[in-house]
Amino acid sequence: MIPRYARPDMVANWSPETKFKIWYEIEAHACDAQADLGVIPRENAEAVWKAKDVEFDVARIDEIEAVTKHDVIAFLTHLAEHVGSEEARFVHQGMTSSDVLDTTLNVQLVRAADILLEGMDRVLAALKTRAMEHKNTVRVGRSHGIHAEPTTMGLTFARFYAEMDRNKTRLQQAREEVATGAISGAVGTFANIDPAVEEHVCEMLGLRPEPISTQVIPRDRHAMFFAVLGVIASSIENIAVEIRHMQRTEVLEGAEFFSMGQKGSSAMPHKKNPVLTENLTGLARLVRMTVIPAMENVALWHERDISHSSVERGIGPDATITLDFALHRLAGVVEKMLIFPQNMLDNMNKFPGLVMSQRVLLALTQAGVSREDSYAMVQRNALKVWEERVDFREQLLADAEVVAALGEDGINEKFNMDYHTKHVDTIFKRVFGE
Repeated sequence: MIPRYARPDMVANWSPETKFKIWYEIEAHACDAQADLGVIPRENAEAVWKAKDVEFDVARIDEIEAVTKHDVIAFLTHLAEHVGSEEARFVHQGMTSSDVLDTTLNVQLVRAADILLEGMDRVLAALKTRAMEHKNTVRVGRSHGIHAEPTTMGLTFARFYAEMDRNKTRLQQAREEVATGAISGAVGTFANIDPAVEEHVCEMLGLRPEPISTQVIPRDRHAMFFAVLGVIASSIENIAVEIRHMQRTEVLEGAEFFSMGQKGSSAMPHKKNPVLTENLTGLARLVRMTVIPAMENVALWHERDISHSSVERGIGPDATITLDFALHRLAGVVEKMLIFPQNMLDNMNKFPGLVMSQRVLLALTQAGVSREDSYAMVQRNALKVWEERVDFREQLLADAEVVAALGEDGINEKFNMDYHTKHVDTIFKRVFGE
């Protein structure tokens, strides 16, 4: 990814230096296990650890690969330059390149998941803070973009919190799913390497041995991982789109923070545009576009081909770096977001009392009026509010049929706003616990 949408920790996870360090650790731990089994001399295994503090020369490895046309062989050649060719002659004993490549990829995905989980915790904390702050701040709910019934801004943040909390669980499961390693040899049969080597390497790297690999770790694991990243990206967009709608001039119930010196438009000095949340929509698209290639990587020829390799070199860094940036951008937006409670009330009262139509409808049915007649009585008054901007309650009080069924006190009682917020505490307990 371009630096504009990247954070240092996640970028470092995918750097060539990090990759080669993991390759080295796999080879060194495998040598230890081989020595324990008596397959290679102990002194050769110990010699490999002489490179423990070496910064591998990426340019030198690239130079060797230009000749060998094989990245793992290029690395092993460079490692021998540090360790000594005689000392390094048992490195990679009984292994195949995919043992190194696949195990390394999964280490990087696990580390990426840990960084992403930190970002999700920040988002969750921000959403919870704003939910508690505006627990009882009344705003109109909308369906199809049209005024529906009252809700609260706190409930809006709470539902986003619940969604992100589910996503955190999904990411933890995806991390567990992909946390496997394979050191099983050319077609996964362990013909030339003892399964104990795999067990040792995986233990040292914080992975589980893959129960059955071929020459590769099965890609259904990776498909799930990237699918979860896509779902998280969609949830980020879900929140971002809501904030963008809130910031529309004719709505203006919430807005991104506008810093001193910030400019909204090169042409119109009055503009305050929701640029961060619009950016989040774009970033979500980038993450989601990695999901289908990850799914297509599942079907490989026989024990392996490398049709998945070029894909993963791209989508591994791109998806995780982009999502990491997006999570922290979203957290910052929520943390600093401006909320306008008075505008919420003003918006709800643009069509005075209209949001209480269902309560009146239900009251009429409970008073003995058929549902069909009740609907017609309420709708004829509601449509006048739409068309003439008159007060809904006043229309009902002037409707003899409605008054006959409910009485004036019965009508007035149906416009108590507390009716719509009486279960907010119950919902909050379900979302946040006691």
